[in-house]
Amino acid sequence: MKYEWRKKEKSIYLPKNKPQVIEIPEYQFLTIKGEGNPNSEFFSECIGVLYAVSYAIKMTLKKETKPAGYMDYTVYPLEGVWDINEEAKKTFQGKINKDDLVFKLMIRQPDFVDEVYVRKMIEQTKIKKPHDLLDRLNFGKTKEGKCIQMLHVGSYDDEPKSFALMEAFAEQANLTRKSKVHREIYLSDFRKVAAQKLKTVLRFGVE
Repeated sequence: MKYEWRKKEKSIYLPKNKPQVIEIPEYQFLTIKGEGNPNSEFFSECIGVLYAVSYAIKMTLKKETKPAGYMDYTVYPLEGVWDINEEAKKTFQGKINKDDLVFKLMIRQPDFVDEVYVRKMIEQTKIKKPHDLLDRLNFGKTKEGKCIQMLHVGSYDDEPKSFALMEAFAEQANLTRKSKVHREIYLSDFRKVAAQKLKTVLRFGVE
């Protein structure tokens, strides 16, 4: 039976469109870091290499000797952790210039996958689908801990409205946002879905 995150992990990936407190455990991710406008070709290429290796991991595992705990699965959604560069922080006045954005894009990997296997799949992808950005991929674990999250429906440019709701919710719950860094989980393909219908999980850490 295939493991489908949309069905098995609804609390993590399919929240309601109102703020909630959630505890996020440790997960492991394939990641790539970058800087600049998310409308750029570079950003699209970062996404491309993440998916290329993630699907290489999934499809090759189906053909090889299975590791302990193996189960066929649906590839996890693209996620991004967002900040602005240090220079922009010095003059920040409330409005973000997209060229100043700093991002870490990632796709979660199943627990039965280890770094040795991920590195093997990166090398395999270099042969089948060579790209300079493959050398910038990393693999590691992240634990977010206590967070506030909600589903944002609509354009990415309208996300500040949802963040305002989340911050008000945090204040009412006597919680403090750790930083302006936040995470986005992309449930929609922006290339195929109209901006007003995009579904994105927004999340930030609190204490």
